[in-house]
Amino acid sequence: MGLLDILLGRSRPVTPDLDQLFALPSAAITLQAAAGFTPTGTGAVCFATVEGAAFAEAHQEVQALLDADSGRGNSPVEVSRDEYGYSWLVSRRAPDDLPALVGDLHAVNTALEGSGFGPQLLCSVAGFQDSEHRRRLGLVYLYKRGTFYPFAPSAGGGQQRDNALELRIKAALADDLRVEQDLTRWFPLWGAPGL
Repeated sequence: MGLLDILLGRSRPVTPDLDQLFALPSAAITLQAAAGFTPTGTGAVCFATVEGAAFAEAHQEVQALLDADSGRGNSPVEVSRDEYGYSWLVSRRAPDDLPALVGDLHAVNTALEGSGFGPQLLCSVAGFQDSEHRRRLGLVYLYKRGTFYPFAPSAGGGQQRDNALELRIKAALADDLRVEQDLTRWFPLWGAPGL
């Protein structure tokens, strides 16, 4: 970063730090103690839709990597597309195996980034639910910011958010995760897998 950049107020973009994802299992303990939310076992990586042979090859590499890692015959990752045109690579694990889910999310992000699809990566989300299974919560990792934020759809359904819960979770996880401080970047993830 040069002097001209400083004078003009330009800043370097934050480089993604995918290792931040590995903080999720310890944050889950805090989340359960502070708010009663536990992992659902579902997580996903969201990216701008990509077509073509290069993406198909990258997706096959991710599938092969995760199949080998899981030791299961069935693939832990599936592809879906939401109503807004974004693609999701979704992983499903046992709810008590959050470290394996985080490993899947990290592997998917790393494989897509390594295949040249880093600019298309938007976020990763790990799903949580309360003890009555009525309320859902997603801990969202913003790829381009290297930060997390909570996304809590209202229990009543529709496209309403539980902002009070989101702020309570933000405060509870401040010591566990690098929480996004700019609330305008807390985008709603309507239709996200697992939420």
